[in-house]
Amino acid sequence: MKEIKIVLDAGTTWSKIIERTSSDFMNNYPQYLVKSDKNFKYYVVPSSSINKFNFKFDKATGHMSINMLHSKEDYENEVIALINGFRKIVKEDSIILDMGSRDSKWAQFRNNSFKDLDWNSSCSSSTGATIEMLLKFYNIDVEKLKFQKEKYIITCGIFGLERIMDDIAKGNNPETAISKFIHGIAYNAWLFAKKPEKLYLSGGFCENKCFIDSISQYCDVIPLGRFLLAQGLF
Repeated sequence: MKEIKIVLDAGTTWSKIIERTSSDFMNNYPQYLVKSDKNFKYYVVPSSSINKFNFKFDKATGHMSINMLHSKEDYENEVIALINGFRKIVKEDSIILDMGSRDSKWAQFRNNSFKDLDWNSSCSSSTGATIEMLLKFYNIDVEKLKFQKEKYIITCGIFGLERIMDDIAKGNNPETAISKFIHGIAYNAWLFAKKPEKLYLSGGFCENKCFIDSISQYCDVIPLGRFLLAQGLF
């Protein structure tokens, strides 16, 4: 069995890369390094830049990744990568929810065995990407977003965008409007995961305090960071 040195989780807007510290594939891209330890180096790269890299990955997941592999056999389904990464960290009966920029998915374990899953790429589509675009458009730091008790009852990013624009047109500030949108996303995520009392979270939303504070109104949430799928590839 070949040694896996570098893996890719190719997202719609951001791609996550984990590389063994003994490898040197990413030495030419130090600007993307976000953390490292004695075993691994972790990178977050704009997905638009991935195709500019002049090497292939040992294993990958994500709808954009198949052409970045040595062999198509090295591709892993996103849910399988999520489950594998989660079970390396958490052994208890629990549920893991992954929130991305274009979809969301969860997997549940009972009696130390896999029980159920669901994957939504329609009504949760573009939520993360929409927030990033809104923050750039209004020049808002995500750290400035605060939990709002009010939420938009929305079904997708497009409807949320319409509500935000309506609120701002009425004189409300963009930070408050976007925070209401995030609360709506968090509420929908909790409903989608079947209203758990506790859940583990992965994906970019782990770094969004407004989202964490919002979903915490409905359940206990434990963020596991944005590298969980990539960890499931080793």
